Amino acid sequence: MNQYAPPNYPDPVIDDYEPGLNPWWIRLPILAITGAVLFGIILVVAVTGFQIVYGARIVPNVWVGSLNVGGMTTLEAETAVSETVRYADDTVFTFRDGDRLWQATARELGVNVDTEQTVAAAFAVGHGQGLFDNIVDQVLAWLNGASIPPVITFDQSAAAAFVARMSAEVNMPASDATLVINGTDIQAQAGSAGRTLDVGNTLARLNSAISSMQNGGEIPLSVIEHVPRTLDSALAADKARIALSSPIMLVADDGRGGSLGPWLIPVDQIQALLRVETVTLPDGALSYDVTVDPSVYRSSLEALAQGLIVPAQNGRFTFDETTGQLQNIQAAVDGRRLNVEQTLARISEAVFNPTERVVPLAFDYELAQYHNGVTAAELGITELISEGVSFYTGSTEARRTNISVSIARFNGLIIPPGAIFSFNEHVGDISPEEGFVDGFVIVGNQTVRGVGGGVCQVSTTAFRAAFYGGFPIVERYAHGYRVGYYEIGDPEGVGMDAAIYTPELDFRFLNDTDYHLLIEAFIDPTTNSAHFRLYSTNPGRRVVKGQAEVVDTQPPAETRFVANADLAPGQQLQVDWPAEGSYVRVPRIITDLNGNEISREFIASQYQPWGAVVQVAPGDPRLAGGT
Repeated sequence: MNQYAPPNYPDPVIDDYEPGLNPWWIRLPILAITGAVLFGIILVVAVTGFQIVYGARIVPNVWVGSLNVGGMTTLEAETAVSETVRYADDTVFTFRDGDRLWQATARELGVNVDTEQTVAAAFAVGHGQGLFDNIVDQVLAWLNGASIPPVITFDQSAAAAFVARMSAEVNMPASDATLVINGTDIQAQAGSAGRTLDVGNTLARLNSAISSMQNGGEIPLSVIEHVPRTLDSALAADKARIALSSPIMLVADDGRGGSLGPWLIPVDQIQALLRVETVTLPDGALSYDVTVDPSVYRSSLEALAQGLIVPAQNGRFTFDETTGQLQNIQAAVDGRRLNVEQTLARISEAVFNPTERVVPLAFDYELAQYHNGVTAAELGITELISEGVSFYTGSTEARRTNISVSIARFNGLIIPPGAIFSFNEHVGDISPEEGFVDGFVIVGNQTVRGVGGGVCQVSTTAFRAAFYGGFPIVERYAHGYRVGYYEIGDPEGVGMDAAIYTPELDFRFLNDTDYHLLIEAFIDPTTNSAHFRLYSTNPGRRVVKGQAEVVDTQPPAETRFVANADLAPGQQLQVDWPAEGSYVRVPRIITDLNGNEISREFIASQYQPWGAVVQVAPGDPRLAGGT
């Protein structure tokens, strides 16, 4: 059996071996450089080939709108763009003015697509002057795409012409309101606003839509509103109709509860007073207004005013000695004068008032000095300070009537501090119209028949109250002869009378105190007496009447007989009694409250001798020369 023996190979010999060095470190760089050179050659060949292929064509992935024009020549692209991009024909703009619409295509408004410029813009992508920049643009277009907007041309003259045609339908001139008053016929026409299409602003809105390639839509018209010079006449017309609806009636009261008037302003006079005016409203617009000028009635009202004056009339009072309060016995009346200007204003208001056509005349009022609310404390009235009393026993009915009528004129009067009391001022007109009756009066040195006999009984009583109050006597006259009525009673007697004869002879005294005087004047029929009481605050004085000094006494004159047609033959009526003539002085001594004399004065009287006067029937033999 043959045994196998492995061949005998010699041991390998490795030359130049250096431990740790790998030969691939040398080979790899050589391979990398070789690869890069080959890639560069390939890239240059590819780029060069691309530039050759697309040198006259649009680079790939370039778009005009929704059209891919990549790879097309400019001629091909112009054809494609003109067939595909139809913005000018397909885009419709709607112009709106309220509910009115106008429509036009973009082409009708002067819009066109410039295909040549559009394609030129598309071809310019990657076809610049620098190779490197071209390659970058070509790569970016290939990777991301390049969108080229169509180049639009806009001939605004076409759009302006279209908008101008719309303005003919939009424009409207403003019209003023009118108001015509012809008698009672009132015609009113309301004004209307004007409108003008703002062509420039409307074209600007259109241009903005076209510039942004807006795909049609609405373009709101820009319209300028013109407010009419006078916008409204309806309200003014209504005012005029109210003014002429009915007459105006002026009324007034007489100040005492009665009515005066009415005075009528007829419709035709109102129409003549109306004035149509234009007024500026808060927003600057103008409107009509109707006003009235009643000043034409000023002169008539001023003439009427004199008869409407009511003088202020003081209240009348009595003094309650228990409560120390005033009691009103006659209400005060406030004074008034016609306020012409305010009345004219009321007429103006009433002219345009549809329901209140009655105008009360306007007055200015003056509160009476001694009004109904005045108090005793305000006036310084606290007590009775003096009283005058006289008696009229034996007086005729006529004399009694005149005493009663005249004394009532003084009851409740208030005399202010520093004022002079005048009997004639307050007794007023002594006439039958004022309630006085016919009787016998002393005139000069004789007794005659006349109205008001007996009034001197009241003036005498007032004199005595002033005498005992210590008030300075400013004016006083004695009777022409001694009258028996005025010497009745104690302690009066002779020299304590005061005669009046309006308007020549008056009785007056001064309130020389710091307090008001309240007069209570009345008659007491049970004692046939007249009374004057003065209430005030005693200024610190008392009055004593001295014994009358009677000198130069003269016997009475002879009896005189006078005819009275009302008497039958044989009848007679004695109307006056005999009296001695004399000069009389009555002392008045004024002291303080402790009795110290302050002053002494005399009330002097000169009386003529007086004979009895007897009335007999006409033809009586005694008329010739007495008995």
